[in-house]
Amino acid sequence: MGWIDGELALIMVAAMLSPTTLTFSIFALVIGDRPLRTGTWFYIGALGATLLIGVVAAFVIGDVAASNTGSPKTWVAVIDVIAAVVIFGLVVRYARRPPNPARTQSMMDQMNKLATAPILAIIGAGATLANPGGFIPLALKDISETDPSAAQYMVEWTIFALVSLLPLLTALLMLLIRREWALRVLGSVRDWLQLHAKTIALVIVTVLALSLLRNGIAGLTS
Repeated sequence: MGWIDGELALIMVAAMLSPTTLTFSIFALVIGDRPLRTGTWFYIGALGATLLIGVVAAFVIGDVAASNTGSPKTWVAVIDVIAAVVIFGLVVRYARRPPNPARTQSMMDQMNKLATAPILAIIGAGATLANPGGFIPLALKDISETDPSAAQYMVEWTIFALVSLLPLLTALLMLLIRREWALRVLGSVRDWLQLHAKTIALVIVTVLALSLLRNGIAGLTS
């Protein structure tokens, strides 16, 4: 595995463990009396929106960031350094932010409305609330650096999309197999996330920022 693949793996894990995405996904399943319906369409919306971005990028971006040398192109290296600095700043800000019960309640209220919402509304909510968010530009760049064809780009992006939404898919499969047990587990997971998700996400994102900074400096000094 090269440094680009390693960085892309970090991005996938960071996207998968994003506290906001995880929280919205869990709320979509534990709030309301039709969790499988809500969760399924929520997942379809998130996955569909994410895949669409990758299909467009495969033809618009392609291999523009690929380098023929062992280090990133200069402009890619600059982006890496800027992204690392921004991420470090967000980590410091997020780490110092105290818990916000009002925000959590607002998220619960928002997801509670989806329990009885039309299918299109649930799909739209999934597309906007459960996509990989700020990790999308980083994944677009990293995949482009692997010098892919359009088909390869779409395959790599599909893997990224599936991994980033893996917790939600796993929860849906649990509901299909044993609904009552799954709901109890998801309730416990929700409580655990409120205590630990922030710390885990900060650690992973910090490692990602260090990787970006290392690659950026390597590209600028080569």
